[in-house]
Amino acid sequence: MEFTSNYERQCEEWRQKIAQMDIGDICRRVPEVEVTEEALLLWHFGRQFAVDQKTGAIRVVSDDGPLYAISKLNIYTLFWYAKEGARRGGQWVTYRELKGAAPFGPAFQRGTMEPIALTFSGRADLLDKAVEKLRGEKLSANSYQLWAFRCIPVRLNFWDGDEEFPAQVNLLFDSNATEFNHEESIATIAAEGMYQLADAAGLELKGSPFVRF
Repeated sequence: MEFTSNYERQCEEWRQKIAQMDIGDICRRVPEVEVTEEALLLWHFGRQFAVDQKTGAIRVVSDDGPLYAISKLNIYTLFWYAKEGARRGGQWVTYRELKGAAPFGPAFQRGTMEPIALTFSGRADLLDKAVEKLRGEKLSANSYQLWAFRCIPVRLNFWDGDEEFPAQVNLLFDSNATEFNHEESIATIAAEGMYQLADAAGLELKGSPFVRF
């Protein structure tokens, strides 16, 4: 099999791993999964995906939009790393405060939070609409709730810029997020949320050093 990118190669490797996993085990560790006769269904930032029970292949079922490798990797790693009995901790923390994530904090700031701030600077109205499209909600004038997965909620705080200060964003995670996925995968999950927000708002993402894959 030929691959167009290393990411597609990774997806194929993960697909093979997931295809060998016990369906009951996945459902015990990721209770939000809905089981049908042929697939496992779950929502990821407002899009529903189906994972074939026999092959591990993933497809989008909620819309006609493209299926990105990043979405597949986020689902595969969730199925693989989620711990049985894991529960949300109930406390909101920054990415760098998550277990094992501190070394990646500066890159997360540059690669995810700053691009969101740049993209929605002066366009807070579009951020409201984008969050709604992703099945999230506005909690206050500056705070939004998004669902990467039901077990991994994301709190987005946005302060628009003015003549003196640039727009700012803070992303918060449940303190037990790394009980459900690897700390580096949490960063990848947030990156997908960043792109989905820009897509839902009809805006071109600004300032990101990462290429969507």
